[in-house]
Amino acid sequence: MELALLLSQTVATGLIALWLSLGLRDNLLFPALNLSSIAEVMRMDRMRKDYPDEFAVLAHRAVTDPRLHRIVFLTVLLVEALTCLVLWLGVVALLVAAAGAASVDAGRGLALAGATLFTGLWAGFLIGGNHFSYWFCHEAAQNTHFQMTLWGVGSMIVLMQG
Repeated sequence: MELALLLSQTVATGLIALWLSLGLRDNLLFPALNLSSIAEVMRMDRMRKDYPDEFAVLAHRAVTDPRLHRIVFLTVLLVEALTCLVLWLGVVALLVAAAGAASVDAGRGLALAGATLFTGLWAGFLIGGNHFSYWFCHEAAQNTHFQMTLWGVGSMIVLMQG
């Protein structure tokens, strides 16, 4: 049963590592896509256009400086890269532990650290997005961030077994 649990934990960690690695790849190859989305949310463009009365109340929250948009985007890239690194190290550590060549606790601990970073990344988007009231006009993004946060929490729960 212990081997099955370790393999399950390895797969759970590997799936979020792969998913985030693909996102990081796209952010590195096509940075304008997500940089423009971050800028749009921080400027509160859609809220300004679609909900002008509500925007008037919260307009002081809008951030229009493109340098700050870029700093936020680069910070996201760094967190994604660190998270991917820790997740993949966790996958390797779990595989080595499953082979009996390393500590199971060390493998689980490293994978759990990666899953915690993954969860924190998406929770950070939810918190930041809430500051900019993105639930007014970016429901799909908010839903994605919520689902990724839940995936991270689920992975953390799986990794705490054993």
